[in-house]
Amino acid sequence: MTENLIWTGGDPVTDIDAAWDNGASIEGAAAYTPRWAAEAKTFRETLLAAGRARIGVPYGDSPRQHYDLFLPEGAPKGLAVFVHGGYWKAHVIGNWSRFAEGPLARGFAVAMPEYTLCPEATVPEITREIGAFLDDIAEQIEGPINLSGHSAGGHLVSRMLCRDAPICEATIERIGKVVSISGVHDLRCLIPASMNEILGLTLESARAESPALLEPRDGIDLTCIVGGAELAEFRRQNALLANVWHGFGVRTVALEAPGRHHFDIVDALRDPDSTVVEALTWTP
Repeated sequence: MTENLIWTGGDPVTDIDAAWDNGASIEGAAAYTPRWAAEAKTFRETLLAAGRARIGVPYGDSPRQHYDLFLPEGAPKGLAVFVHGGYWKAHVIGNWSRFAEGPLARGFAVAMPEYTLCPEATVPEITREIGAFLDDIAEQIEGPINLSGHSAGGHLVSRMLCRDAPICEATIERIGKVVSISGVHDLRCLIPASMNEILGLTLESARAESPALLEPRDGIDLTCIVGGAELAEFRRQNALLANVWHGFGVRTVALEAPGRHHFDIVDALRDPDSTVVEALTWTP
């Protein structure tokens, strides 16, 4: 008998921090956030001057419970949401405004929520904040709601597809396509990492918040996309969720973008013709 090798994860993970350290694996990583912030500021100022931006709209009472909303020219065809990452403990949504370009060019409004960071909030509490945001923004924009998120944001938008997602039924019924960009879908792997001193994950909370361990609702349409040059753990997590949920009879696809790493994979959001933006601007 001759066996064919289908997949190998390579050597076992022995340095858990290195396995998740994107900054150390990307040349010039430190330059990305300042550049994103500068471009985002210019973008916001331009749309504010045109009357097509609403900045810092509250969806709750806590300081970081707010969102930015960008409007296309003309009536929106629907709403595209982008949830930022940063391992649930870093970043501000104001760094990401420019990534609304692609969906805006295709006639969709774009909402970008902020949320309370760990350790001030737990991951389950952040999940509930994103649910509260979605219920709020659903009342502001008509039409289909399509979700995207990067890294920890990919986890948060995937989490909204689970049967126990903290959103109302009327919101759930409007969610069409969801794109998890370099998403983290099984949080148990992060428990041994040093960052968990901030995240505070326990085995119980990690299991309860891992989409890969939960049941998806019926009728979902999920795309998981990751850079082909990303760390092995992100590539594994990308394939994991699409693979597991496919077994529940829902529509899933896992993609890898050749040569893209964890920081430039999000550039697809700026391209109106990209696979990511096509999904985010899908209409029934």
